[in-house]
Amino acid sequence: MTTYPGSCHCGAIVLRFDSARKPEEMRVGRCGCTFCRSHGARTLGDPGGSIEFRAAPAALNRYRFALGITDYLLCAHCGTYVGAVMDDEGNSIGIVNVNALDTRESFDPAPPVHHYDGEDADRRRARRRKFWMPAKVVG
Repeated sequence: MTTYPGSCHCGAIVLRFDSARKPEEMRVGRCGCTFCRSHGARTLGDPGGSIEFRAAPAALNRYRFALGITDYLLCAHCGTYVGAVMDDEGNSIGIVNVNALDTRESFDPAPPVHHYDGEDADRRRARRRKFWMPAKVVG
């Protein structure tokens, strides 16, 4: 496993993305929703890897919209969007915003845009189970 560290802009949220895959082997994507577009997000998940978000006290904001099944994680101090997590049958799965990784330039700089309009909660969960990874949020 390789650890890909990262953080929000001010360092109040620290990330640890672990994967056995090389950056060029990973599926990076851009969501076409207004939230992801406004943050310039490039996200990825690796079902064989894991993501951990560690936040200083009072540094983590969780934001929900649309279907209300996902917590989008933002720094309460600098506003950086670092990733997202979702409950999946008692387990937490998530993605990381590649732009928050220290090695962001190693990942696809212009991945395809995906549009998920029209998905209901069941379809969204099923799709995410294929691409998201075990996630842990501390703080």
